[in-house]
Formats: sequence, C-alpha cells, structure tokens
Amino acid sequence: MVIEFPLVELQAVSNAHNEWVALAFDVSADAGDAFQAALTLLKTPDVFAALAPLDCILPVPQPALLELSQLETLPTNRVILRVPAAACAEPAVQKKLAGYADAGYRIMIEGVAGMAATLCGARSLMVDAAQTLPPVLALVAQPGPHLATGMGSEQRIAECAKAGFSWFAGDFALHPPHDASAGDGTSRKRLLALLGLLARDADSRELEVLLKQDPALSYHLLKLVNSAAFALSSPIHSFSQAINVLGRRQLQRWLQLLLYARQQDDGMANPLLPLAAVRAAQMEALSKALGWERDQQDMAFVAGVFSLLDVLLGMPMTEIVAALSLDLDVVMALLDRGGPLGELLALVERHDRAALDRAGIGHETYWQAQLQAYHWAIQVSRNI
Repeated sequence: MVIEFPLVELQAVSNAHNEWVALAFDVSADAGDAFQAALTLLKTPDVFAALAPLDCILPVPQPALLELSQLETLPTNRVILRVPAAACAEPAVQKKLAGYADAGYRIMIEGVAGMAATLCGARSLMVDAAQTLPPVLALVAQPGPHLATGMGSEQRIAECAKAGFSWFAGDFALHPPHDASAGDGTSRKRLLALLGLLARDADSRELEVLLKQDPALSYHLLKLVNSAAFALSSPIHSFSQAINVLGRRQLQRWLQLLLYARQQDDGMANPLLPLAAVRAAQMEALSKALGWERDQQDMAFVAGVFSLLDVLLGMPMTEIVAALSLDLDVVMALLDRGGPLGELLALVERHDRAALDRAGIGHETYWQAQLQAYHWAIQVSRNI
C-alpha cells in the first residue's frame, strides 16, 4: 500500500511586535494520523534548518497513542506538542504527557483544561480568542507563552495581549487599521511611481532619484545590502553602490518586498512583509516545478508579491494595476485570478487537494515549495 504524502498548511505565529516566533502545522483532515503526517514532513532534509529559528507547533490529536520513540528524532528546543483539552481528562494521558514534559518536550493545550493542563505538564494554552476570552485563571496557571488564534485585527491582538496572551495567529495582516495602510497621498503616489519604474525596468538613475525622495525606503535598502545576507567586506553608503551590488534582477525583487517594510505608526513591523515574501517565493518555486520558463517564473514572483498591494496601499487593485505597466498575464492574475498565473496565485492563497490535482502539482512538491518559501520569508524578515 502506497501512503500518500500529507498535505499541510503552515500558519505563522507572531509575537506582540508582529515578529514571527513559530509555525503551526495544520494537517489536512484526510491525512489520517495528523502527528504521523507532521513527522513525515519533518523528515524532509534540513527542515529544521530551513525554518530556524522558529518553533514548530505539531498537532497531537490522540496523545494516548503517542510514544516516546516517535519523539526521539525531534529537537526538544524547537518542537511544541499541541494536545486537545478534551484528551487531557484521562489520568493515563496526564501521566504520559507529564513524563514527556519532564524529558524536555513542551506541551501546549488546545482549549481550556483547568487543573488537567497542570497535571499534563503543559506550559501554554492555545485558544480561539476571536470572539471571547478564556477565564483569567486559565492563563495564570501555566507560564506560557499562550497562543491566541482567530486574530482578525491588531485591536483584537491588543485586547488579547492585555488578557495575558503573548503569541498570536490569524488573518490580521490582511486587515490593517484604516489610518496605517499607506500613509499620506504623496507617499502613495511615490510608491506607485517606484512600482511603475520597476515594472518597466527603468534606468538605475531614475530609481535613485525616486529612492532619495523616500527616506524610509532608502534606509531599508542600505540596511539590506549591509546585512549579513550579503557579507560584504566594506559597507555600502550610496544608492548607486547598492544597485550595483544587488544587480538589476535582485534589486527589483528586494525593492518590491521593501515596499512592505515600512514600519507602522506604532513602530511595529508590518505583518504584510513576510506574507508577501511567502507568496512570491512559493509562486516562483511552483512555477519552476511546473517547468515554466525563467521569464514566467519572474512573473510568478511579481504576481505573488504584488497580490497584497491593495491591502498595503488601501486602494482597489484595479487602480493599482492601471498605474503600472504590468504584463497582461500578471494583470489577469491580480484582478481576476485568471489564466495559469492566476490559478497558481489562487492555489497559493488557499490550497486544496482538488486544486493541486488540477494543476498537476504533487503534495511533496507543494511541501518543498512551501518550505522554500517560508525559509525565504524568515530570511527576509531578519535582514530587512
């Protein structure tokens, strides 16, 4: 019997500063044993190195069946075992989990389990706090960090942080505060102008003139080229040097991502940055796996990174596309998710088994592309 490679979605977990701290493994319901499926994924060569330094939160829906031999290949300092609260009522499960906790494995209870959480040796809780908060005592009993899921806005994150949560997951990045989407009209026009120059592969001098008008973007570009990612022997001080170091193709890619690097009014990182990086890198990796030409792979990257511009700029995608000289395939993808590029973008935004089958993408190929994309996003976040 051939066991099909499991399908998984990684969900980023952030701290109160919008910095990624962990990745939650969400295994598809038809994968059977969710923990065994996650183990299959974690046997991917260099997977922990690719996702470093983030923790990995793994589902253990049936802790009574969990054996120490299954855990021995996992690094205790990088793995958190997520156990449903209902399963913690059994004394045998409490004893087993407490033993694993004593051995150094971290236990996270999904839901509120009361005293049972303590008996299991759990350190933290994972609670859907989209609408209601758990009792105060539930969070106090364990040291944390406690994870609040279902976060749809930064306001809700602030409320949950006040209640005692310090880790957060949800689609809040797609719902920024109205006054923090793009700054004033001048800033928005400058961003669109820069995007237009990038789209038509403008001369470096034109880019330099516009960059000098945007102190925040200029700062991030110089910070990037002087980061450990490039390991230069001498520091870069000018835009022309930066352009020469990066090269045209890399300059375009990094500037597209740097548009998301602007700090918000409260000084926190923009949560759209790593999300845009994931989409762009995953689009490129999948297009390469499908055998697309290099130019098509570049367009896939652009479609991925530009797919969040409407959220970033707080304006309709139709207006953004009208201001840019984009390839027709990219325009169709951004506006209607049309054409092969649009179908791939829709798949990256929300994968499912049927869509993968239609695209001719195997589950293992999809996992490798996802792993590569998250590795890229982690590096982007650390270097910008």
